[in-house]
Amino acid sequence: MTIGIHRPTQLIIDQSAIHHNIATEKSRLKPDVELFQVVKADGYGHGLVQVAKIAEKAGATGFCVAILDEALTLREAGFNLPILVLGITEPQYADLMASHHISATVGSIDWLEEASRYLIEEHRLAIHLALDTGMGRIGFQHPEELRQAVQYLDQKPQFNFEGIFTHFSKADAADTAYFQHQIDRWKAFMAVLPYRPKYVHVSNSATSLWHDACNGNMIRYGVAAYGLNPSGTELTVPFPLQPAMSLKTKMVFVKKLLKGYSVSYGATYTAQEDEWVATLPIGYADGYERRLQGFHVLVNGEFCEIIGRVCMDQLMIRLPRQFPVGTVVTVVGEDHGKTISLQDVADYCGTIHYEIACGFTQRLKRTYIN
Repeated sequence: MTIGIHRPTQLIIDQSAIHHNIATEKSRLKPDVELFQVVKADGYGHGLVQVAKIAEKAGATGFCVAILDEALTLREAGFNLPILVLGITEPQYADLMASHHISATVGSIDWLEEASRYLIEEHRLAIHLALDTGMGRIGFQHPEELRQAVQYLDQKPQFNFEGIFTHFSKADAADTAYFQHQIDRWKAFMAVLPYRPKYVHVSNSATSLWHDACNGNMIRYGVAAYGLNPSGTELTVPFPLQPAMSLKTKMVFVKKLLKGYSVSYGATYTAQEDEWVATLPIGYADGYERRLQGFHVLVNGEFCEIIGRVCMDQLMIRLPRQFPVGTVVTVVGEDHGKTISLQDVADYCGTIHYEIACGFTQRLKRTYIN
């Protein structure tokens, strides 16, 4: 049985918006720079396989994922483009990666030594060496470690030194001091490199949008493909991004709430006068956070406040007047010239739009348009 098709709540994904965002960035790149689309976390909530299909049509020449299972899903779906797993995969799966032509991220010689024990003779594993220039997450921390790793790879025919990369933590900030610090560390690493592998890449969406001189010969295009500004509101993007995700539902219950009556758990909202209230079939189990009490949705172009605590499966809104059951409600997106963006939701929650988009659960049906 398919989950999520028997209630009127769905994420609507505009495929043409994703295509536009990727194709436009692709057109801005120098001819020798490849674009690998980042489709990790189920395509930032937009759908792993579906986004990969759009990206390939828009000119992406490879994919980046976070974990091996995501890469295997792409291979099982029939994708043949290069795939890089950005996270550290356990060495015991080295041969599985090699057999499916999936590239591994490596941040230590210890990983290479252990992985070599699992690779069978006829398989060769493509390696991208990660450099920690200031992100503090994964990667070689000192140039001498990098030099030793390259020497090791040169002596081991079961490995293919395919790429080298780093990740910037503040490429999306107006203050570029720390970004420059990471650039300086990157240069120190590269100074000990005896030769350059096929792929040299440092650019996520933010770096490619605002520091494209650093692009190397490949970018890892992430959140901007989905129409979201990597900096939130701090920096202006160089071309208009088209948001791809909207969230719609319908009223399933409408009632007049009498003055003095309360709504939802904890009775945190009490009507100060008689008012119309609608119940919507969406809640925090769908990824619409409990802390969104007091925020709003759109009904026929009018902002309507979420009253009472968001429940696991339902929430309530205050209406300006009576509406019939079945009235469409825009939770995220545009309605009659008014808009609620993922950035708006994130700002209210005190977080970033990445978290909101990735947080929508599989219980929400994804509907693809255009």
